[in-house]
Amino acid sequence: MNIISKKILKRSANAMRYSLLNQLFFRDSNSIGLSSLDVLKYQKTYIDRNLNPFKTSEKIESEFRWLITLGVLRREVDGQGLTSKVRLTPLGRVILENKEIYNLNETNNFERLKTWISRKFLFQ
Repeated sequence: MNIISKKILKRSANAMRYSLLNQLFFRDSNSIGLSSLDVLKYQKTYIDRNLNPFKTSEKIESEFRWLITLGVLRREVDGQGLTSKVRLTPLGRVILENKEIYNLNETNNFERLKTWISRKFLFQ
């Protein structure tokens, strides 16, 4: 099915836009699988905002789980099952490749607050 609901697209794009993980993380996770340990090791590369840097890989895993729940990321699979690495889903690629949807320069504090509340209360 090629149709993605506008509501799903907007919610997922907001999650990517307001995530602590930056656009380079999403681009790299599209081409190679990244684990929470990779992100922790290369925080300066994959995290733009210094407001709340990740202290442990578990905090990064929590961010991964949120993005997996919204359909932006998926766990990488090898011959033995799921791995600790994540990759971008087709929905994540659509958002990343469409500059009108995923515009990092266009931040809206109201949308940021809605995304934060949604995450805190719906994903505990």
